[in-house]
Amino acid sequence: MPTLHLTKVAFACPDLPRLQTRIAGRVEAGEVRVVTRMRPKRAAELIGGSLYWIVKHRMIACQQILRFDDRSDGRIDIVCSPDLMPIIPIARRAHQGWRYYEIDAHAAQDVDVTGLGELPPALFGKLAELALV
Repeated sequence: MPTLHLTKVAFACPDLPRLQTRIAGRVEAGEVRVVTRMRPKRAAELIGGSLYWIVKHRMIACQQILRFDDRSDGRIDIVCSPDLMPIIPIARRAHQGWRYYEIDAHAAQDVDVTGLGELPPALFGKLAELALV
């Protein structure tokens, strides 16, 4: 059965180590809160899914979504696990906010054994344009 997830761009984040540092700095009480303006209409389906991070037009890591909390300022917190799991990079266009991402749970990849994650972003982008990755 397909599982529903979200994708989100890590704005001004150049690489995976910086994303890991950013996420580690946001951990409070064993959770990470990511602020967004809108509550997803399919929020109930997203619980237990993942928030996939896009860096330099590559989806490179994910965190489990635990719940959605309302904030006093009218925005929404996407509450995630503090565990950031690197994935095999997948080319993705940048976007604002978040987007739904639906994949088969068995298709999820845990470890980058291909080495694609080590490619410089510019090279990865050129290879993706040529449909080579």
